[in-house]
Amino acid sequence: MADINVDILVIGAGPTGLGAAKRLNHINGPSWLIVDANEKAGGLASTDVTPEGFLYDVGGHVIFSHYKYFDDCLDEALPKEDDWYHHQRISYVRYKGQWVPYPFQNNISMLPKEDQVKCIDGLIDAAMAARVATTKPKDFDEWILRTCGEGVADIFMRPYNYKVWAVPTTKMQCQWLGERVAAPDVKLVTRNVILNKVAGNWGPNATFRFPARDGTGGIWIAVANTLPEEKKRFGEKGEVVKVDAHKKIVTLKDGTTVGYDKLINTMAVDHLAEKMGDRELITLSKGLYYSSTHVIGVGIRGERPERIGDKCWLYFPENNCPFYRATIFSNYSPYNQPQADVKLPTLYHADGSKPASGEAKEGPYWSIMLEVSQSTMKPVDEANLLKDCIQGLINTEMIKPEDEIVSTYHRKFDHGYPTPTLEREGVLKELLPKLQALDIWSRGRFGSWRYEVGNQDHSFMLGVEAVDNIVSGAVELTLNYPDFVNTRQNTERRLAQKVYSVAGSSGSSDIPVRSSGQA
Repeated sequence: MADINVDILVIGAGPTGLGAAKRLNHINGPSWLIVDANEKAGGLASTDVTPEGFLYDVGGHVIFSHYKYFDDCLDEALPKEDDWYHHQRISYVRYKGQWVPYPFQNNISMLPKEDQVKCIDGLIDAAMAARVATTKPKDFDEWILRTCGEGVADIFMRPYNYKVWAVPTTKMQCQWLGERVAAPDVKLVTRNVILNKVAGNWGPNATFRFPARDGTGGIWIAVANTLPEEKKRFGEKGEVVKVDAHKKIVTLKDGTTVGYDKLINTMAVDHLAEKMGDRELITLSKGLYYSSTHVIGVGIRGERPERIGDKCWLYFPENNCPFYRATIFSNYSPYNQPQADVKLPTLYHADGSKPASGEAKEGPYWSIMLEVSQSTMKPVDEANLLKDCIQGLINTEMIKPEDEIVSTYHRKFDHGYPTPTLEREGVLKELLPKLQALDIWSRGRFGSWRYEVGNQDHSFMLGVEAVDNIVSGAVELTLNYPDFVNTRQNTERRLAQKVYSVAGSSGSSDIPVRSSGQA
């Protein structure tokens, strides 16, 4: 017998694991436990703080949502108005020394004339070809050509997507796209070029909110704090070292064994296969591809420059910098960096030169967070990456050579992006059912490996829906029908819904019931 026995064990306290735990706590039916190797909840949505007091998320996270249940749970965890800042996305692409409003393919009116001609030629060719096409695009590259044409493909889409994914566009499928990539409207683009106009905001994150304090990670710590302490095991005592799927026992690093009836796994599915020691699943999971993400942070003394203004995040398709995206992290919250009266010494100037004095001086301060991808198809000089990124910031006129750098940050996340390769669906359609046959629901950004439902709201709901599937057989819409959930307001579940118990044994089922008049 195991030391601890529960109906449902949840591995991982990132957004997916916390979604599962919140739902289990809400329906108050099956017994459950959530474990995580980290002392703090958050997973890939965590936040680090430098010794100087600058905050950096694990990449560019903002809160926008397709689900009312997700909103309810965040509002419960951080209920006060001053817990949040609300922003309108101000986003640009850096190209040939100027800022082109995002999305690039809708704003070629901002390009030099010769590039405008190349892009419009390509768009017209693509529109004409699309009229007679009888087959779907075979890969992401063909989708780009059919949708945007050769001009936009060569100038922006191919180089930018290679920098993001660290994989050529010819090796990626295109079923994942949905709301992720804006398809240009040829008439609108042409009209804007003639009238010299700019297209407005596009996409689900055109407006977003961000926590006032503690970064994105603070949200998930607050959500975890709404769960009963006795049902959480974080840190070394929550680190999984072995999963015996046949005996249904998980062994933790401190030697504790946990018996379960159903397992919701949110760790990377390739890591799960290794901890199970299942050769067939290990071999199968090797067919899944991912890229690593380097997050670089630069803290700078001085007022935020006029040229930076209230920009949110910025895209960099050119090869004059290693990063594909920069986030002006200090714009999200005044608490993402030290207050102006904090005294910090200058480490060095942006051009590498040493300051005249090592004396600590007051601020104000502002900060930039950069993301760089790495894979077997896109190597990175890790030892010099921070220096190369700072030079890239100078090359793109984000900072000046004489700017005083007071803090730096560099962390590599091995599993950064789950790549939608051509082979992905073939692997998942075999791997996930094999796990489910063993009573393991593997869900989450890397648990179920579907990038198109890998945002924080999606990830959270993958956990919620896994619980409902286990307890009541409900269909997991987010996992199985990404386009459906991404094109509607999902209001069926609410945290205030009443539940009633169907059974009272270890396999108890608590099904949410919509009260009369509830939206």
